[in-house]
Amino acid sequence: MPALCRRIVDRPAFQNGVLAVIVLNALLIGLGTDTETLSEHRSLFRVLNSLIQAVFVVEIGIRLVAFAPRVHHFFADGWNVFDFTVVALSLLPAVGPFATVARLARLLRALRLVSVVPELRLIVSTMIRSIPSMGHVLLLLGLMVYVYAVLGVHLFRGVDPAHWGSLPRAALTLFEILTLEGWIEVQQASFPATRWAWVFYTSYVVLAVFVVVNLFIAIIINNLEKVKGEQQAEADARAGDLAARLGAMRVQLEEIEALVRREHGR
Repeated sequence: MPALCRRIVDRPAFQNGVLAVIVLNALLIGLGTDTETLSEHRSLFRVLNSLIQAVFVVEIGIRLVAFAPRVHHFFADGWNVFDFTVVALSLLPAVGPFATVARLARLLRALRLVSVVPELRLIVSTMIRSIPSMGHVLLLLGLMVYVYAVLGVHLFRGVDPAHWGSLPRAALTLFEILTLEGWIEVQQASFPATRWAWVFYTSYVVLAVFVVVNLFIAIIINNLEKVKGEQQAEADARAGDLAARLGAMRVQLEEIEALVRREHGR
């Protein structure tokens, strides 16, 4: 049975089928937000949800059996733990004290698309790995926003209190400028205070937006290359281990063949 389950899991048709069910589940979740559609086809939604849940349970069961007798190795992979947790929580009844958890788990089933598609797993793994490095960039950005917020309050509070009336409001204004949305209008409102207001805004846009954002991109690209390298190293190691096993089997077969020839030679 474990060998059969492993063959099933390794088949592209199995992966594509699970992917199709996940996409169907996501579509149903979106259609379920339309109260009119939901009320007209409530029974159909209920049946399809039950079928999708059954497919997910069977899928997790097959994947678990494929790891037998070392089933605990299944939970060594974080993506497997995520899939198992989502499917298990979605089995909770949608009524009673666990109703909110069950609805959230059914919504999270759409996120299983990330765990099924290798490219998406690579991107998410890269983002998670980039978090520690991003912390230092965020610290630099926060320091820059603080300095510019204090300076902006002193320079523009008198002519534009809506944007620079207090330190929190100034920090919020600078955060909005990070999106490059509407900063020209904010700059125009500051010109009555000083004709050099453009220096303040231009320097902030250049330093905070272009430099810091490019630092984020550089960190993600760097970690993306590292994750790709690690995955390639793991694949090479598995291939090398398989080659070593095949080599050992070949040696054993040659020894058996030589032994058989000696026996026939007698």
